[in-house]
Amino acid sequence: MDKIIIKDLEVNALIGVTESERAQPQRLLITVEMERDLTEAGRRDAEAATTRYDIVADMIRKTATERPRKLVEAVAHEIAETILARQLAHTVTVEVKKFSIPHSQYVSIQIRRTQ
Repeated sequence: MDKIIIKDLEVNALIGVTESERAQPQRLLITVEMERDLTEAGRRDAEAATTRYDIVADMIRKTATERPRKLVEAVAHEIAETILARQLAHTVTVEVKKFSIPHSQYVSIQIRRTQ
């Protein structure tokens, strides 16, 4: 299956288990892989035959920042569900990176959902 990938989209969101963690926005990097058939898009050079990644990037930003959450798992789940509900992909993989553990690059979760 073909993929459209948005890699490490930077978003500042209110996230964390404790209230003090959620007091200030935290930097997240979000990667989304959307699997769908892109044959017609390539063959016809037609925008209507693909998923507009600028619209998906805006949707990711909105979903991640619309309200405080405790878990990055919830952010990833809601992003995946929104993409699938809008039929923008047959399968979607979402990775969310958070920079909250001292002496580590990051912690991340990755989920995969299919219609």
